[in-house]
Amino acid sequence: MVSRVEGYGWWITFTVLIVLAVPWFLWGVDRVVVGLPVWVWWHVGWMALASLCFRLFARRAWGLGIGGASE
Repeated sequence: MVSRVEGYGWWITFTVLIVLAVPWFLWGVDRVVVGLPVWVWWHVGWMALASLCFRLFARRAWGLGIGGASE
């Protein structure tokens, strides 16, 4: 079981990940880095960050937000 503060931290973390999933601020940017558009690199970085967050979540807080209404 995680503490209330850690639980709020996970909700904030996942909210930020969701908000950053679509790089609105890169719309219309046509720069290319190492042969790929910069928005593709954004998604590569986002996926790496999301996977690290999920790994930490799976080790520390698995089950948070999952369960019946009584939990």
